[in-house]
Amino acid sequence: MIVVPIYDMIILPGVTFYFKQDVFQELEIEDVKEGEELIFLYQKEDKERQSLTAEDFYPIGVEGKVEGIDRDGNINVRTFHRVDIHNIEVAEGNISLEAVNRDEIEDIDAQECQMRFEKMRTSLLRFAQGFQWGVWARSYILHWKSISEVVSALSSYLNLTNEERYQIVETDVLSQRIEKMEHAVYEFIEVTRVGEEAENAQQERHEKVYREDAIKKQIDFLQRQLDEMHPENISDVRRFEQKIEESGMNETARKEAEKILNRMKQEGKDSHEYGMLYDYLDFVTTLSWKKEEVEAIDLDKAEDILDEEHYGLKKVKARIIQQIAVMQLNKKQSGSILLFVGAPGTGKTSIGQSIAKALHREYVRVSLGGVRDEAEIRGHRRTYVGAMPGRIMEGMKRCGASNPVMVLDEVDKLSKDFSGDPASALLEVLDPEQNNNFTDHYLNVPYDLSDVLFVCTANSLDTIPEPLLNRMEVIQFPGYTAVEKFQIARKHLLPKAMAGMGIKAKNLKVTDDAIRTIIQDYTAESGVRGLKKQMNTLCRYAAVKLVKGEQKSITVNPKRLREFLDQKPIHHESILEEKQPGVVTGLAWTSAGGEILFIEAMFIKGSGKIQVTGQLGDVMKESVQIAVSLVKSMYPESAAMWKENDLHIHVPAGAVPKDGPSAGITLTTALASLVTGKAVSPQYAMTGEVSLRGGVMPIGGLPEKLMAAQRAGVSKVFIPYENVEDLEDVAEEVKEKLEIIPVKKVKDVLKRLGL
Repeated sequence: MIVVPIYDMIILPGVTFYFKQDVFQELEIEDVKEGEELIFLYQKEDKERQSLTAEDFYPIGVEGKVEGIDRDGNINVRTFHRVDIHNIEVAEGNISLEAVNRDEIEDIDAQECQMRFEKMRTSLLRFAQGFQWGVWARSYILHWKSISEVVSALSSYLNLTNEERYQIVETDVLSQRIEKMEHAVYEFIEVTRVGEEAENAQQERHEKVYREDAIKKQIDFLQRQLDEMHPENISDVRRFEQKIEESGMNETARKEAEKILNRMKQEGKDSHEYGMLYDYLDFVTTLSWKKEEVEAIDLDKAEDILDEEHYGLKKVKARIIQQIAVMQLNKKQSGSILLFVGAPGTGKTSIGQSIAKALHREYVRVSLGGVRDEAEIRGHRRTYVGAMPGRIMEGMKRCGASNPVMVLDEVDKLSKDFSGDPASALLEVLDPEQNNNFTDHYLNVPYDLSDVLFVCTANSLDTIPEPLLNRMEVIQFPGYTAVEKFQIARKHLLPKAMAGMGIKAKNLKVTDDAIRTIIQDYTAESGVRGLKKQMNTLCRYAAVKLVKGEQKSITVNPKRLREFLDQKPIHHESILEEKQPGVVTGLAWTSAGGEILFIEAMFIKGSGKIQVTGQLGDVMKESVQIAVSLVKSMYPESAAMWKENDLHIHVPAGAVPKDGPSAGITLTTALASLVTGKAVSPQYAMTGEVSLRGGVMPIGGLPEKLMAAQRAGVSKVFIPYENVEDLEDVAEEVKEKLEIIPVKKVKDVLKRLGL
């Protein structure tokens, strides 16, 4: 007999099966002939024939016989009995065994079996009607003649494990076997029906969604056609839908915008909230959400742009070029937040425009002077009436780009009151680790500021909070020298003033001496803002003469400046013509640049009192006390002089407040001159703080002070030894005209002056 191992199938007695020839070939069974007997063995696991062992088979099989083979090679097999399997031996894929017929317990008659079969067949026919394949399946169902044939035919579709399939064959009691077969078939019908219903329901839902999408696309298409034909009739909702779709905003922002848009649809134009919703959507859709592509930057061209629009400022330009180079290497915005600090009119704000031009970026300026409300930075929440975005996001909207150069002007002028601390609100804006998710209260969704190049400006560092200052890199803007101011006036200010007023070069000529005189006698500043005003004034006066026809070609020389500028020259302190004991020239820093000042000391008959005049601050008054103590210790022989006289110290001009420690060395020298009766030459000037140990300590503002000394006609200047490094910031033309003497001790100064 041919042994046929089977797995995951149900082959029952009394059933006719049709096998294809290749099924037997896969089982390595060849030359199957008509009339041959077969035994079907049930495998416990799915294995290849060559790897099977005796333990891999169940102990009950089914006997059958080949009844015929058609032309196509299909084999017709009829099964007869169940058999018990004994003494299985497997060798090189060949299986031998002993088979004994197994008895069955027929506890129900053939009539009941037939009745239960017909009921099952009726259920299958009714079930098949609900499917497209029902007509095809009906003929198969009508050919089945018993429950065993039904189960055998549906074997591969039943929801049974291999072990459960074998249990049907194993059952000896006929009624129990029929119950198991009925349960398997009816379960198959219900599972298939439920699955089909679920699939149909899902398909209906999908078809509904597809239909809805198709209708929406059709509506959108038709609406776009109408919008193109009548753009003036596009509704607000439709316009905002288009803007949201094209904006490229992040998922959080899109959800918020769509939520507000839905509210706008529901509220309608007659709602009192419509205007607020409209303003928000207009703002959020106008912002640039898309990342800008990084453009290649030519450093040489960037340097040319900076040099073209700003004269001097070598260190500042070098630092900016470094920043651009780093950004070029990283292909993104990176580096420190730059803080430009310097006197008014030195070009801090305007150089921001040059940086934007060099980087091929948009430029936006945000003025922070006098801002005292935190909401000015972070915006108002939309629950407030008249809510507005903060100045940062308003600037982003105004420039229309996600990577502008943003100049935060006058950060030292931020105020703080009950409305909050705007300087603290700037901490998140200027922190590269946080500003990629900056959330404006009005916008209420995160916005990426990491691509913005922030440039801050200030006149002084004193009022900037330390946490904010730590986030920025301070770059000092020194005052311009007279030579630099002349170049700026000649190359930039005068041509711009003439072009702005329509004056041609052939109609107005300003001599070099006239420009130098304006710088020297008509301005008092570190920057060039006042110089620009004077150039504008000169051109306006010339414009009147040209329009009246009084002159066709005007030449302005120093003698005509009083006429053109209509003002008297500004008085600058200059060195004294005569020297006298107790009077020494000092150097001071002001917001308008450097100035010289005179320390005047005089003894008057009295009882040793000390009087100080000239609006001196507390620090400067302390410097007076230190100077008095130093001179008393250095000149002990003058003790009687201090007891018999009152000391009066005066610093002109009396109407101008003065403070700071840098006049310490000047006060000490003036008192030493007074005590010794030896006058100090007006050609000497000095600056430096003194200590009770007699040391000369460093000071600030050295470039401006040396410029003032050179302008006033001083030829020799004492400076603290520790300020020697600051001489790098001093213009060469200033250093060439001064003898600069670094000193460590007060004695060094007094010795040099012969006191």
